[in-house]
Amino acid sequence: MANELVLLDFWESPFGMRVRIALAEKEVEYEYRDEDLKNKSEFLLKMNPVHKKIPVLVHNNKPINESLIIVQYIDEVWSDKKPLLPSDPHQRAVARFWADFVDKKIYDSGRKVWTSKDAEQEAAKKEFIENLKVMEAELGDKAYFGGDTFGYVDVAFIPFYSEFYAYEKLGNFSIEESCPKIIEWAKRCLQRETVAKALPDQNKVYDFILMLKKAYGL
Repeated sequence: MANELVLLDFWESPFGMRVRIALAEKEVEYEYRDEDLKNKSEFLLKMNPVHKKIPVLVHNNKPINESLIIVQYIDEVWSDKKPLLPSDPHQRAVARFWADFVDKKIYDSGRKVWTSKDAEQEAAKKEFIENLKVMEAELGDKAYFGGDTFGYVDVAFIPFYSEFYAYEKLGNFSIEESCPKIIEWAKRCLQRETVAKALPDQNKVYDFILMLKKAYGL
């Protein structure tokens, strides 16, 4: 049976970065297609007709949508290499909880930092740092969120580090001052080739977010 694997993605998407990191950790070869999000391909619309969003992993012409679901799928299909989720059911549930926290809290509050102004932005920065402190408390003194091994929560969270510089520049604050352990953890993750290759240059991301602000009239 052929094992055709195509990733529909966009270079700046933290959600797409998750999938790229997971595939790299599993050492799986695939075809990468960078989508023009202003002019989405017919293939993308066919593979994700509900949300019409990237990332989409197409495995033997069968689509898998939503980044965390894709990462779990990758972990299950290529289970012979570097497990991302713990084997213990309770630990797996805990890992899924924190990945969900990243989606619901880190992503949303981070986005508010660069889409708001004045008092709203100050509130957004406070909320973002508070959410990072929650993650920092969960990390504790561990090397990674799952312990000594890079895993599912790390894959879910580390892509957003690529946007930290933009948040700091546009919000005029320092994340490291408030959450030094998160920055230490991020730098530790970046020592992994799988992460370093997936995350774009922070200056390039900053320029892209500036372009978005201008396009949105912010």
